[in-house]
Amino acid sequence: MAASWPGLRLPACTPAAGRLRTLFPWCSAAAAARSPRARGVAGASRSFPGAAGWRAPLTAPCRPSACCWTPSSRDTSCRWSRWPATSWGWTRDTALQKPREVFRLPTDLTACDNRLCASMHFSSSTWVTLSDGTGRLYLIKSGKRGSSASEKWEIVFNEELGSPFIVAHSVSFVKSDAHSLAVLLLRVEKDELDTKGSGFHVTLEWVTIAEGKEGDPRYEIIKRRVLQGKSVPHYAAIEPSGEGLMIVSHKPFTFMQSESDKLEENDDAKVSNEKKDPLYYWQQTEDDVTITVHLPQDIMRDDIKIHFSPDSICVTLKDQPPLMEGTLYSSVDHESCTWIIREDKSLEISLIKKNEGCRWTELIVGDTRGEFIMDPSQCSEIAESLMHLTSEVMNPNPDKEKPPCNAQELEECDAFLEDGASLCRFDGDSLKITHIINLGSNQYLFSVVVNPKEMPCFCLRHDVDALLWQPHSDQPENMWEHIATFNALGYVQASKQDKKFMACAPDYSYAALCECLRRVFIYRQPTPLATVLYNRKEGRQVGQVAKQLVATLEANDPILGFQATSERLFVLTTKTLFLIKVNSGN
Repeated sequence: MAASWPGLRLPACTPAAGRLRTLFPWCSAAAAARSPRARGVAGASRSFPGAAGWRAPLTAPCRPSACCWTPSSRDTSCRWSRWPATSWGWTRDTALQKPREVFRLPTDLTACDNRLCASMHFSSSTWVTLSDGTGRLYLIKSGKRGSSASEKWEIVFNEELGSPFIVAHSVSFVKSDAHSLAVLLLRVEKDELDTKGSGFHVTLEWVTIAEGKEGDPRYEIIKRRVLQGKSVPHYAAIEPSGEGLMIVSHKPFTFMQSESDKLEENDDAKVSNEKKDPLYYWQQTEDDVTITVHLPQDIMRDDIKIHFSPDSICVTLKDQPPLMEGTLYSSVDHESCTWIIREDKSLEISLIKKNEGCRWTELIVGDTRGEFIMDPSQCSEIAESLMHLTSEVMNPNPDKEKPPCNAQELEECDAFLEDGASLCRFDGDSLKITHIINLGSNQYLFSVVVNPKEMPCFCLRHDVDALLWQPHSDQPENMWEHIATFNALGYVQASKQDKKFMACAPDYSYAALCECLRRVFIYRQPTPLATVLYNRKEGRQVGQVAKQLVATLEANDPILGFQATSERLFVLTTKTLFLIKVNSGN
C-alpha cells in the first residue's frame, strides 16, 4: 500500500497502527527534475493509496513547527550513496517522533547514470517490493510494520531485470501452498520504429516471484509477461489472487508475445481463416420465422426428423447427431410449425411466433452457426424509426420546450479529451482481455486503497460529481462496485488549473486536492446542521451543508507528494513534510 510520489514513493499509513510506515529522504528540486514525471514521460499522478487528514483554520497557514521535519542538506542530495529508509511515529498532537532507520540499500548508486528515483510498494503488512532505480528489483521481508519493536528489514530476493523501472503495484498471495508475489514494473522506453508519434512506448512488466519447494527458502522468478502501450496508465493494479490485471489508460495495452505464442496464434489464424459457410439461414416477419438449410444429396424425406416444442427445436438427419438443437429466442406455436423440402434440395422450416411483433435477435440462444438475412423493407423500417434521434443540424429546433444540449453553453472546465480512456481487465493465463469498458467522458481522477485486502479503488468524474469504484476481481458479475460519491468534486477539480494531486480519505469523509505550490483544498462530505438554515432563493430548509477548507503551506517549494488517511493529510515538498490533522482520531 504505497502512494505514488513523482520521483519518490511514500508508503501508506494504516490508521489502526497509528504510525507512518517508512519515509525516504526526498530529492531536491534537481532530483525532482530527474524524475520521470518532471520529464513528462512517466510517473503520472496515478495512485495515492492509504494516507492522512487535516484540520486547519480557514485560509490560515499551517504551522509546521510541530508537524514537519526538515532534512539536512546532506539528505537533499539528488544522488545518495546508500539509500536509507526510516520509520516515524507521531503523537496525538500530530508531532513527529524521532526517526528510526529500518533499511539501507546495500549498493552504492553514485556511479549509476540515467537511473530513475527509487520506488517501493507494500505488497502486504509484512512484505515490501523495492526498485533502486537502476533496474534491480528487491523483495524485502519487513516483519509486522507499525509496532514499536519492528525489526530491521531483510532482503530475501534481488535480481537485475534490465532497464530502469518504477514499481507500479505488487501483491502478496499464497498459491499451491507456496508464498508468491506479483509485481508490476513500469518503464518508458525509446521506440525507434515510431517516427510519427512521440518516439516512446510504455511497457508494464508483470513479474511473478515464488518461494522454492519444501526445504528451499529461496525465492525465484517463475513468470514474466510484458504489456506495451503508447500512454502512461492512469491506473494499473494486480488482483489480490495474482490471476488478473486491471488497467485504465488513454491508449490500449497489449501483451507482447514470445515466438512460441506467435506460432500458436498463426495456427489458430489459419483455422479461423478457413471460414465455413453458415449452417443455416433465417429470416423473420412480425408473424413468423423462416429457416433454410441446404441438405446433402443423399438425404431423403424419410431421413429428416424435426421435433417442435413451444420453446425449442431439434433437427436430425439420418442417424447423425442433431443438426440444429436448442432453446429458441422466443416462444412459438409449435402445433402450427411446418417444414418442406424445396426443389433446390433445401429444407425450409416455418416457425409461427407466439408473440407477434417481437423482433428476434437470434434464432437459437447461443448458436452462432447461422446467418440472419434482413429484408430490405425491414432495413428501411428500422432506419425510419431511428430518424428522430439524428439530424444534420446540431440544434435543429432551439425554441422547443426542452432543447438539446448546446455545445456553446459548456464552460471550459467541462471539456474532456476527445480520446476517452478505457478500463480493461487482462487474464494472467490466457493473456487476453476479459472485460473492457469505454469510460468516455467519465474522466479518471485518482485512486485510493480503502481495503488492503482488495484492489485500489479508482475515482471517476460523472457529470459534476466524482464517484468512487471498488474493483472485485472475485465477482465477475459485479466486478466494479460504486461505494462513495463526492458531490460536485468533478466540476470543482476541473476549475483548478494549477491542480497537481488529488486524494480522499479511506472512510470517504473528505476529498482533497493540492496545487503545484502551497495551497491545499479539502472538501468534506455533507453533515447535518445543528441550527436551522434556509435557502434564501428557494425558501426551503437546508438540512445538510458540505464545508470547504483551504490551507496555505508556509513554504514555496514545489509539492512532490500528497496522501490522505481518515485523520491526517500528508503534503510533501522538496524540503519539508507537512503533517496536517483533519479529523479527530487516535
